[in-house]
Amino acid sequence: MSTAFGKQLERIETPIPGLVVFELPVHGDSRGWFKENWQREKMLALGLEDFGPVQNNISFNDAVGTTRGIHAEPWDKWVSVATGRIFGAWVDLREGPTFGTVFTTEIDPSRAIYVPRGVGNSYQTLEADTAYTYLVNDHWSPDASYSFLNLADETAAVAWPIPLVDVEISEKDKAHPRLADVTPIPPKRILVLGTSGQLGLALRARFGDAAHIEYATRDDIDVTASDLSSARRWRDYGLIVNAAAYTAVDLAETPEGREQAWAANATAVAALARVADDHGITLVHVSSDYVFDGTLDGAYDENAALRPLGVYGQSKAAGDLAASTASRHYVVRTSWVIGEGGNFVRTMHSLAERGIDPRVVGDQFGRLTFTADIADAIAHLYASDAAYGVYNVTGSGDARSWAEIAREVFRLGGHDPERVTAVSTEDYFASATGPVAPRPRNSRLDLTKIIASGFTPAPAEESLRAYVAGLKG
Repeated sequence: MSTAFGKQLERIETPIPGLVVFELPVHGDSRGWFKENWQREKMLALGLEDFGPVQNNISFNDAVGTTRGIHAEPWDKWVSVATGRIFGAWVDLREGPTFGTVFTTEIDPSRAIYVPRGVGNSYQTLEADTAYTYLVNDHWSPDASYSFLNLADETAAVAWPIPLVDVEISEKDKAHPRLADVTPIPPKRILVLGTSGQLGLALRARFGDAAHIEYATRDDIDVTASDLSSARRWRDYGLIVNAAAYTAVDLAETPEGREQAWAANATAVAALARVADDHGITLVHVSSDYVFDGTLDGAYDENAALRPLGVYGQSKAAGDLAASTASRHYVVRTSWVIGEGGNFVRTMHSLAERGIDPRVVGDQFGRLTFTADIADAIAHLYASDAAYGVYNVTGSGDARSWAEIAREVFRLGGHDPERVTAVSTEDYFASATGPVAPRPRNSRLDLTKIIASGFTPAPAEESLRAYVAGLKG
């Protein structure tokens, strides 16, 4: 069988998610042939995963019928033929609804296939002196964690062109388990940082306690440490969610607070971005409305210029820029966060119950954002493969002042909302004895982009109603 010349570069989907065949243009004449075996720019344009290969391997089989597999490996690979022809069989051994799905095809120099991590692959040589190559995005190791399936498994029922009784198979491959005895390969690991905070708790509730999900506090992993690059086997991770931050806005104006804010909100993010970029990990970084000065007439969209007023905002803006250096990143910019633990709504409800009539700032406007919404948005962006970049995520609906929200908390709790007195920011902090950071007066964030991605945040007023009902109950 001769190699087909003159094909157009083409992507062909298979029944196994992520397993993709590519037809390759091969240019040949009487002297031989030439092809671009892997061309990043052209293939990414057709939707190939930007898998970041680090090693190129070659396997050579001199005899027709040599059969290898079925092996699922802990890395992604790009398989192509240099000379000869093979029959390939792939079986999905990953957790999920497509576990056990089979795909087969022949591969010659004019065809290649991208095999994602956890999909078992096997090859049967159809021509003598066949050599196939594969690019992988991790360094090969005999100690890596593999999964195996018996070539003769009755459930997979691969239709081998040459019967297995007539071919060369290693004793090791013959001893592999049947599909019913294979332990499905879990997804890549997820690391959630900052799990002791309000958002961290919501992320734990959203992602659950599956074995491949790791929740960490600063005591578990120091992202500013010099050995961060070796702190984990990072190739096993697919997602890092950075919900850790220094949030003491006023204390950030002190010398000690400034150092802590920059370390947590900027330096740590830069370190995480380097790790993410080096290992093909998606980085989610949670940001703040404080990256803006609040002088805009209208809502801030994702492309608005960063103009932070104080140290906290400056450190968060630097963190946004650092996170964006990772090729796979989502910066989730939010405002006025409410979750479990101490927060503005809980404080107002407590004051109402105790008969205390508060003075509340009435000239800062924004929307409450409940942590469950942020966690859902993060999960959506990752699961849907949304375009990388910055996304605003707040509660939807009209913007309110802090004083208006406080009055609504009083009303929902069965108390007189007129007990809340609205004051200016200057009056509210007039008697402060410590440092006071400047605040943006306008914290409205435009939600057009996140809604266009397929996720619509819940109305802030509805979420507030449910939250206060929970406090009353």
